[in-house]
Amino acid sequence: MILVIGATGKVGRHVVDRLTDLGTHPVRALVRSRESTSAELPIGVETVEGSLTDPAALDAALADVDTVLLMWPFLTTDAAPAVLDSIGQRARRIVYLSSVGVGTDEERHDPIFAMHAAIEAQISRTGLIPTILRSDAIASNTLGWAEQIRATGVVKGPMTAPTAVVDPRDLGSVAALVLTDDAHAGQTYLLTGPQVISRPEQVDAIASALGRPLRFEEVPVADARRQMLADGRPPALVDALLAAAEKRSRSTLITSTIETITDRPASSFEHWAADHAAAFR
Repeated sequence: MILVIGATGKVGRHVVDRLTDLGTHPVRALVRSRESTSAELPIGVETVEGSLTDPAALDAALADVDTVLLMWPFLTTDAAPAVLDSIGQRARRIVYLSSVGVGTDEERHDPIFAMHAAIEAQISRTGLIPTILRSDAIASNTLGWAEQIRATGVVKGPMTAPTAVVDPRDLGSVAALVLTDDAHAGQTYLLTGPQVISRPEQVDAIASALGRPLRFEEVPVADARRQMLADGRPPALVDALLAAAEKRSRSTLITSTIETITDRPASSFEHWAADHAAAFR
């Protein structure tokens, strides 16, 4: 039995779909609400209702589970010791979706990188056999621009450093194959898209997919912070979201790991945008 934690998220749903396609292992999902997620998951996927902060639900979800896919949904690691202790008592393997920023100089200054590093460190102390998937930025994060694109055709935000953005469908394929094959036990993989792409270039790719002009308008980080706080976002979330603009440098990392594991080249951001154009209309 494979337990997917985060099964209805932008990556998790692709993992579940791919596991279902493979059909080699029974799949269970920990979900917040069976009613609201029943249409999102393939037929045959067992569900347990609850959350990572609900020990009874987590214990129920872990019954007879061999391998767990963990996607951490919080900005802090406060709940991690209890969660990982529960997983460690019941499962044999864990696959964790982490970040390529772990182990870099920027880890010390970036709250998202630091959070993933802390989870990885705690996993290493559980006795679980880990496989760590360190992903670059995920293409579906740009869905947060959809409202601006529909309303004005202008995406406003701080300029973040270019990076090799990953198609979440590729992450789903990699995760499913890693979850079902012990050959990947104990490995750490760096997963990137096929090319480094900036925010303005991502907006241009979405414009091409839509067939209409769009543009990116840079907003100074200080102005973005004031607006986000005024909108009522928690300061910790604001700091995490803006760390990429303030502290991350341009990435030159491009790996062939996705192709090595899946036997298919990593998909480009342009391809992802073309397939998801309807979400921006």
